[in-house]
Amino acid sequence: MISVEDVTKYYGETMAVDHLSFQAKPGLVTGFLGPNGSGKSTTMRVILDLDQANSGRATINGAHYRDLRFPLREVGALLDANAVSPKFTARTHLRALAASNQIPLSRVDEMLEFTGITSIATKKIADYSLGMRQRLGIAAALLGDPGVVLFDEPVNGLDPEGIRWFRGCLRSMADEGRTVLISLHLINELAQCADEVVVIGKG
Repeated sequence: MISVEDVTKYYGETMAVDHLSFQAKPGLVTGFLGPNGSGKSTTMRVILDLDQANSGRATINGAHYRDLRFPLREVGALLDANAVSPKFTARTHLRALAASNQIPLSRVDEMLEFTGITSIATKKIADYSLGMRQRLGIAAALLGDPGVVLFDEPVNGLDPEGIRWFRGCLRSMADEGRTVLISLHLINELAQCADEVVVIGKG
């Protein structure tokens, strides 16, 4: 479960998140809805300890992300599909992640196949389309078979077939008992995949 408790975050004088509280529960797809700039990405960064909240706290199954010994085996996340080295190949990138968290290397080929990018796994990521980078990001998020997953605008760049495939992934993950948090700014897309919705505006 993801718990966000009275989180407030400033960047200088600008308030990005304003006393926000919610929970994302196991077995459900929790949608995180709001316009661009509303604080969704900042909240996810606070949950993952990439940014420090000014007040309040965010925990995953009662613990801070930074305290997890093998975080990729407990939490998977895709926040920015472009946050990978363009010089790597998909296979090199996933193998490095697997080694860092003592994940069996067999999972690399499983995730490449699952996300449909086996055919480009040995090409440099610099040559990937945004949709292919999104699929690689999904593969990385699921590499450690985590019980909690977070996705920030994951359908950007996916074609209609890819969007349908990803909706099915979300449903399967929730049905397996995982905690799924997905942020979107399109209410019609969220309506097709979310069980519960958290709405945020101006933090």
